[in-house]
Order: sequence, then C-alpha cells, then structure tokens
Amino acid sequence: MIDLALRMLLDEKARFAATVLGVGFAAALVLIQVGIFFGLLENASITIEHLGADLWITSRNAPNVDFGNPFPEGYVRRVRSIPGVERADNLIVWYAIVALPNGAKESVVYYGLEDFPAWRFPWNVESGNPADLRRGRYAMLDASAERRFGAFRPGDYREFQGRRLKIIGKTRGALSFTTSPMAFLDYRLAQSLSPADLAGRTTFVIVRLAPGADVEAVRSEIRSRLPYNDVYTRDEWASRSRGYWIESTGLGLTLALTVGLGALVGVVIVGQTLYASTTEHLTDFGTVKALGGGNLTVYGIIAEQATFAAALGYALALALSFALRPVLASLDMKMNISMTMAALVYVGTLALCLAAASLSFRKVASLDPAIVFRG
Repeated sequence: MIDLALRMLLDEKARFAATVLGVGFAAALVLIQVGIFFGLLENASITIEHLGADLWITSRNAPNVDFGNPFPEGYVRRVRSIPGVERADNLIVWYAIVALPNGAKESVVYYGLEDFPAWRFPWNVESGNPADLRRGRYAMLDASAERRFGAFRPGDYREFQGRRLKIIGKTRGALSFTTSPMAFLDYRLAQSLSPADLAGRTTFVIVRLAPGADVEAVRSEIRSRLPYNDVYTRDEWASRSRGYWIESTGLGLTLALTVGLGALVGVVIVGQTLYASTTEHLTDFGTVKALGGGNLTVYGIIAEQATFAAALGYALALALSFALRPVLASLDMKMNISMTMAALVYVGTLALCLAAASLSFRKVASLDPAIVFRG
C-alpha cells in the first residue's frame, strides 16, 4: 500500500513538492517562533540561574529580577545571623543612562555586588578580572552591548549617569529580556550612580545555604525576621521572572496565534493536495475496494500520503530552523529548540496532516467499487 500511496503522490510531482514546501514552512514558522520564545524566556532568568543563590530576598511583590524595588541594605545582617546560611550578600540590579562617544544615549542594566568571585559571577568572562571591579570606577560590559554602544575594548571609557567609568573587561552571553545591555559594577559604585534611590539601599539579598541546611526552615526564619519582604527559591524566582514577561507583554498570546496560523496553513495545504489527489485517483481506490480492500485499507493509503508529507515537510522545517540559528545569534537572539520541543512539533505536524487527510476520507467512504467497470 505504501508503494501505491507514493505512486499517487508522485503522479503530480510539482504538486507534491508544493505540499512538502507548504508543510515545511508552516512547521518552520512554529519551530522558529517557539524557539525564539524559549530563548527570550531564558534571558529573563539567565542571571538568576548563573548566580547560583539558593534563596532570593526581594521587596514585597517585586515582579521580576529586572524591576526590583529598593529596601534597606542593613537587612542582610539579619540574614547572615540565621543558622544554615553560609553566605548572604546585597545585590543591586538597576538601570543607568550611558552617554556614547557619538553623543547618543543608551540604557544599560547593571548588576552591583561587593564580591563577584564569591558568586562566580559574571560567567563567560572573555577579558578582565571581576575581582578588580571593587578597586575603582570600573565596569565590565557584555559583548552584546556593541550593537547598542558601538565597538569597545578594555581601557575605553563610557559615562554612566554622568560619571566616567573605565571598561576593564568583557563578558559574553549575559543577555537581558529588555534588550538593554548588561554591565557589572562594584556594589558601592552601583549605589552612587543613583543615590536618590539606592543610597543605603539594595534591591535584593542573595543567599547561599550551608550544606545540609533545610531550605524551608531557613526561609521561614528569614520571613519572620523580614516580614515585609518576599523570599523565593531560585526556581521560584526564575519562574516568576519568566512569567512576568509572558503575562505583561502578551508573548503567550502571540505564540498561540503563530502556532495557530502555522497549523491552519498546514491543514489547508495538505487537505487541498490530498483531496485533489484522491479525486484524480478514484479509479485506483475503486480497484482496491474491488479487490477486497475495505474502507480501512483505503484510509490507510491516504494516511500514508499524509505521513509522507508530514515527515518530509518537518525535515525541511528542521533544516530551515537550524540554518537560521547562526543568523539569529549574530543579532544576539537565541533560538532554543530542545529534543522534547522538536518531538512535540513533529507529533503536532503529523496529527495536523492526518486531520487534513480526513477531508478525503469522506470522498472514498461511499465509493462504489463498480466505478472500475464504468467507461
């Protein structure tokens, strides 16, 4: 039956090729959109995952890591005295305006810590030593800043909030969801850039637990000592940060619309092609029935055709998606296509192609085998 299914499809090679292309572009649309979606979500929590803090202490109802609200920095001393806490430090995440050599101005999101090496942060350091940040008015910038700031190298200067800072190093891969480049500064310098908001204040306290410490017991004690703050585990805080962008930006709705559009395109193309092929080969299907084949046998032939279209179209979609990856990377955009996601998209593509094939089932369900003997 597979040979018969292929023969029917290949009778019109151009139409079959158009079907594969249509399915491929529809599936690629879904793969690329979903891949970019997950890449953006990774940026929304990438610093949370790389800092490696077991607990994050935030202001009450802080929406995500990019938009923390200041609270007294002295709270960190209450946390350090709690049994089970190995280390606790203040962390500032804030925005600054950077004046560029060409006179333009851009925003930057900066991270301020007292001891970057203690948290093995930042990661993927290409040049410079984060330990040197505490020695003066220094900053490290991620390489992605070159798209907004222009080319820079260690030794260059940029004005942050009107203050001239020396760039002493470069990182790679520290991308924010907001597209603002990421910078790393000493904690006290970070405070001094926005004294009205940050003098004597921090935006987060990050906590590393001692080996064997009970997470919930420590969290409960922190809550009792800091009743006006929220306390999240790393996974909870990462999930909250990602969820904020899904809900506030309409990303979820955009993704659903894109997936729905891709599915609609695939169904229309495959349904139209298979229906036309079925109509042109009614005599062949009548022969199958005349030889004793039932409706299930005929349905199987049409399902085989839909499966071929799905498999070949999906293979094309994968090729297109992975070919686009380096292009997106050059634009500092991520496209994450996991094995699980790829498998789900294939299953969805196959299911939609089979659903489209059902349009042809009705055509052959009532087919009279006597059609073979009619002139």
